Amino acid sequence: MEQRTHRLTSERLVGRPLKIEPGKAEVELLTIEEMAVDEYGLVHGGFTFGLADYAAMLAVNEPTVVLGKAEVKFLKPVKVGDKLIARAEVVEDLGKKKIVGAEVFNERNEKLFEGTFYCYVLEKHVLE
Repeated sequence: MEQRTHRLTSERLVGRPLKIEPGKAEVELLTIEEMAVDEYGLVHGGFTFGLADYAAMLAVNEPTVVLGKAEVKFLKPVKVGDKLIARAEVVEDLGKKKIVGAEVFNERNEKLFEGTFYCYVLEKHVLE
């Protein structure tokens, strides 16, 4: 399926789409040094959140989709060098409002993050 939203997203900082299907998406992110917050290589949670958010946007895949709210849990830490996979699926379609479940896993298939994303499809671009 063609990517219809968030087409200029940085693959290096947010992720690379692996799969986009109606109501579902999968995105991969290889964590890098500049994401670290300390000498141990702990990756800032914003990158994990951004990956999950991107997967949620692609699951909706409408050009004017935006995030209104998210309820999330960080379950395990992420370290520089980890390869992350986010999987998102629309769990409730209320017309212009879509509720999306998203999870992030590492290469050992450990769940690191889970969340519910409340997405809205606007009539026109949010900046118009």
